[in-house]
Formats: sequence, C-alpha cells, structure tokens
Amino acid sequence: MSEELASGMVPVLGQQKGPAPASSVAPFGVQVKRDLSQKCPIGSLGPLPGLSPSRTWAPSKEGGSQPWEALAMALGLFRVCLVVVTAIINHPLLFSRENATVPENEEEIIRKMQAHQEKLQLEQLRLEEELAQLAAEKEALEQTAMEGQQQNETRVAWDLWSTLCMILFLMIEVWRQDHQDGPSPECLGGDEDELPGLGGTPLRGLTLPDKATLNHFYERCIRGTTADAARTREFVEGFVDDLLESLRSLCNRDTDMEVEDFIGVDSMYENWQVDRPLVCDLFVPFTPPEPYRFHPELWCSGRSVPLDRQGYGQIKVVRADDTLGCICDKTKLGEDMLCLLHGKSHMVQPGSEMEDLLCAKESPYLDTMQVMKWFQTALTRAWHRIAHKYEFDLAFGQLDTPGSLKIKFRSGKFMPFNLIPVIQCEDSDLYFVSHLPRGPPRWASASSTDWLLSFAVYERHFLRVTSKALPEGACHLSCLQIASFLLSKQSRLTGPNGLNNYHLKTALLHLLLARRTTDWKAGQLDARLQELLRFLEKSLLEKKLYHFFIGNRKVPEATGLPEAIRRAEPLNLFRPFVLQRSLYRKTVDSFYEMLRNAPALISEYSLHIPSDHASLAQKAVVL
Repeated sequence: MSEELASGMVPVLGQQKGPAPASSVAPFGVQVKRDLSQKCPIGSLGPLPGLSPSRTWAPSKEGGSQPWEALAMALGLFRVCLVVVTAIINHPLLFSRENATVPENEEEIIRKMQAHQEKLQLEQLRLEEELAQLAAEKEALEQTAMEGQQQNETRVAWDLWSTLCMILFLMIEVWRQDHQDGPSPECLGGDEDELPGLGGTPLRGLTLPDKATLNHFYERCIRGTTADAARTREFVEGFVDDLLESLRSLCNRDTDMEVEDFIGVDSMYENWQVDRPLVCDLFVPFTPPEPYRFHPELWCSGRSVPLDRQGYGQIKVVRADDTLGCICDKTKLGEDMLCLLHGKSHMVQPGSEMEDLLCAKESPYLDTMQVMKWFQTALTRAWHRIAHKYEFDLAFGQLDTPGSLKIKFRSGKFMPFNLIPVIQCEDSDLYFVSHLPRGPPRWASASSTDWLLSFAVYERHFLRVTSKALPEGACHLSCLQIASFLLSKQSRLTGPNGLNNYHLKTALLHLLLARRTTDWKAGQLDARLQELLRFLEKSLLEKKLYHFFIGNRKVPEATGLPEAIRRAEPLNLFRPFVLQRSLYRKTVDSFYEMLRNAPALISEYSLHIPSDHASLAQKAVVL
C-alpha cells in the first residue's frame, strides 16, 4: 500500500484484479472504467483546491508521508462512490419492464416486424390501387377532352361546309332567277324555243286536237257565249244602278259611308268568260264621311311583312284635318289663316257607332268583316225599298260572301252577279277588295285588317290596249276561253284544285308581252293554245308563276302603274304549292288529266252542246 502510494497510484475499493464480471457492465452500453487498478500519478491531478501552485503538496525530503496519504485516501473514496452511483443508476432491475424501449427477446421483435411489414404491404397495395384509379380517371378525362375537341373541330368543319354550301346555293339561285326565271324572253318576238317552258318533252307527249277541230269547237260552243254576255251585262248594270241609288238615298252623308258608281271587271268585261251561268263582277268603291279619309299602307311601302302577306295592304282611318289642314283642299292657307267653311268648330263628329263600323276593335285599321256586315245590311235595306218595282226576287247566293247576289225570276231561271265593296288606292286604278268570290287560294286573308290589292282594272285596260294592236280576229282571247273551258270541266270532274282562271289569264298576259303581234293571227289558234298550256306546265313544275304587274318592269309605262309596284319584289302566285304538297300533287295530276281528256271533250262538244251546260244553281236565301 505504501508502495502504491509512493508510486502515486491509489487502488479502488473492492476492485478485483483481472477481468470484470459481466454484471458490472451497464446495459445501455455505458462502460465503466474497470481498470481502476491502473496507477494514477499524483502529479497528474493538478493543484488541489485551496492551495496555490507554489504551495503544492510534494513529498517531503525529510520523509514525512502522513498528509499525502490522507489526500490519496480521500481521492480514492471519491472515485469509488462515483462508480457505485453510476452502477446503481444504470442497473436494469431498478426500472419497470413497461419503460423498457428494447424488447426482451428476438422473437417478439421479429413478430412485430412481420406484422409491421404486412401492414406496410397492405398500405402499399392500397396506395397502388388509388394511384391506378387516379391514373385511369385522368386518362378518361384526357380522352373525353380529346373527343370533345374532335367533335368541336368536326362541328366547326361541318358548319363551315354547310355555310359554304348555302352560299353556293344562294348564288346559283340568284343567277338562275336573273337569267332563267324570267316569264318572258329578253327580246320580244323571239322564236318559240326562246320562251320559258318549251324545253324538254312538252305536255308529256299529249296532243291537242288539230286546227280545224278547235275552230269548229270554238264556233259552235264558245262564240255564242260572247253575245249572251253582252245582254247579261246590260241587264245587270241597269239593275245595280237602281240598287245603288236606293242605297245612297238611305245613307246619311254626314255619318255613313258614301257609295260611288260601280266598275265592271274580270272575264265578263274582258270578253272571255265561257263558264255558265255568266256572272258579272262589279267593284263598288266607297269613302268615309268627313272629316275622315282612308290612308292605304301597301306591303311594299317599307314595312316588313311575311311572304304570305305580299300583295296585301292595310287601310288606316285617319282624320283629314290631321295632315291636310282644310279638308276642302281647294286653297293653300297660311299658318295664320282659318277656313271659315271647314273650321274645327263646324266639323261633323261621327259617333262611336261609325268608328266601330269602320275599324277593328281597338285598332285604327279598317276591318273587312265589319265592312261586309255593313254592306250586306245596306244592300238588304236598299232592295226592300225598290222591290215593289220588279217582278223578280233578289237573294244572297253565298252566305259567306255578302256581295254574291242572285236574281230569281218567276220562271225559275236565275242570274247571279257579285257586288264587291272596294277602296281606291290613292289616285291610281288599284283597289283594295274585302273579298273575292272566285279568287285563288292565296287570297284567303289571315287577318281581318288585311285587304287584297286588285289589279283588275289594269288587267282590263292592258287587254283592251293590246287587242287594238293585234291583227283583226286575233286568237289570244280564244286561247284563254278554250283553256278556261277545259279547266272548268276538269274541276267539275275531279273537284277544285290549286289552278284557276286567274292563273290562266296571268300566263296569257306574259305571252302577250313576249310575242310579236303577228303571232296572234286567227290561223295560229292551235299553236298559241299549245304554247299557253306548255307555259303553264313549266310554271307548275317549277312552282313559279309570277304576278304580271308586281315587280315586272317590262310592263309598258303607258299603263300608268305606280312606280312602287313596278319596283317591288316579284310575287309568286304558285308559292302555296311550295308549302302544301298535297294540293300541289292534286293540281299537277288534274292538269295532266285535263290534257288527256281534252281531245275527247272538245270532239264531244263540237258535235252537240249538252242542255246542262249551265252550272247548277246554289241554294238561295231570299231577302
């Protein structure tokens, strides 16, 4: 011991020499220095506290060792205590197993690791499934977007193609109308091949009777009608003059409409009617009482109207002093002058009954239904006033047409005629008509304020002027009479269709404007009749027959047609055939059947005129 102290090393208490037991090792890897038996030089401890370096203990040369030994003993005890405290703190038995962070055996560790691995594998599978699902959804969205883009591109391409096709179609249609659809050739007096409707196989190869048969048929069956028409016109005109004079005497000029003289129109006054019984069509113009006037509004005056309303107009009832100042209109008054004859305080103010009679409900426009009711009542009152002077009765021929009248003689014979109330359009020969007893299908008005514009006076004037320029005994009216006769017989056989006498007359007017005057000689009756039917056939196949006056700038200016009518859009009389396929099919079939029956019909009537040539009388309603 003394030797160890002398050498500067202090042994640790209780330390065994040799290798340390396993229990002395700390469980968490904290290793306590075992080799406490190693000698520690005292000089390595450095200076002790409380002693200055100059006063460091050192073995005395005299050999005094007691103080140094005490110091070494204290230092050794301190080290032993430190080792014991460290061992106690790190001993595993001092802590519970719950707080142990290291499992006790490897099997439990392996089992937990396997369970954790399985859990991780399941989680990995779930994540892979989610990723696959997300990828599928993303791919579906991309595919949908791609398909939508392709559809949009296809739609845009289709819309562009449709637009181009429409533009091309419109250009072709405009070109065709400008170069091919004219009802007459550009140069009058051209050959037959230049006329429209003469291309291809005409009339489906059907032939008409020869010239001799047609002339014989006309002399025996039609010419006699012209003489009867003159006597019929004379009798009807005399009676209507008396009837209208009686009507004027019953009207109050201050509150009732004023009736003017009648105007004879249509086939009876154009000398081509053949259908029996002979019927006179008479226009009866009327005007409102002062201070009112009629203001017509044409469909071509700038306002937008549907296609089926072309050819119609409306009539507005206005006060004359609203726009004209003095209604006498004989002097131009200054702003500071007053007409004493027609001052506002002296104007006659019609009652509400007059306004209801003229106009539609809550409208300033004239109502056709109201006018027809007024006209029917006025005719009834006028006839009752003069009925005692005549030995016949007067009845309405059709209840839905108030102006359709019928004279019934005691012998049983009758004589029909039509009185049609009309309104003059400005200062022209155009008239607005409330109804037409024998008008084409397009004349079925959709609104009671729509009035049809009639060109009957212009048509009569054009035929009269043209007839004077044609050779003597021209065949133009003969062609129209034969065609009208065939159409009338066919209508009685198969029923009415979309074709009527007005269409025949319109076709003839176009041909009169296109042909030279020398082409209408009496000897060319068969050629002109066949040409008329071929023109009508082409118009039916193309569903186009333009009105002769509306939009036709080839009409001579000498006719006096208003410029607004000449510059209007052409009016297609066959437009209903575009919308009504069944009517069109029936009309075409009836037309070709009429052509097939024409030779036999003409031959039969050339030899014998049936006694029932006159049409059956309709049931009359006695006034």
